[in-house]
Amino acid sequence: MKLIVGLGNPGKEYDNTRHNLGFAAVDALATKHDASFTLNKKFNAATAETFINGEKVILAKPQTFMNKSGVAVQAMMGYFNITTDRVWIVFDDIDLDLGTVRVRRTGGSAGHKGVQSIIDCIGTEEFPRFRIGIKDANCDYLSTEDVVLKRFEKDEEKLAASGITKAVSEIEKALKEGIEHVSV
Repeated sequence: MKLIVGLGNPGKEYDNTRHNLGFAAVDALATKHDASFTLNKKFNAATAETFINGEKVILAKPQTFMNKSGVAVQAMMGYFNITTDRVWIVFDDIDLDLGTVRVRRTGGSAGHKGVQSIIDCIGTEEFPRFRIGIKDANCDYLSTEDVVLKRFEKDEEKLAASGITKAVSEIEKALKEGIEHVSV
């Protein structure tokens, strides 16, 4: 079993913001694999169960807001009795160009507060992560908060969708072949 957690912020005001690409990626996985999310109050997360390539997968979207994502992840890990190597985190990355995807098997938070919350709550950096780029030409001139909460411009929507599609593809490949075979 895998727990695949997309990071984002709950609420309509955050829909279609750069910080919610993790939510968008797990939404796309759920749609593709006929799963639907329901709010699970014991985790403070929306969860969906499905099978991908024969493996049971729990998809999750913490409803704790980004900076407290670790609280929900820790609760789900305990409930499902799942180890950190089977917890995959999907999130936006301001250091990657819009539309790109990179996979890391371990590492620090690189300043991402949602990832840092997970590290703090579960006590390790040893978990795979799928990073979806959100950087645009204006990133150098705006604060990090302004960038991550910014909506996509019309001309950026295709690149953002491409990043989501790539993330879904890489997650499916990792589920089929193993995380060590994902090369992005």
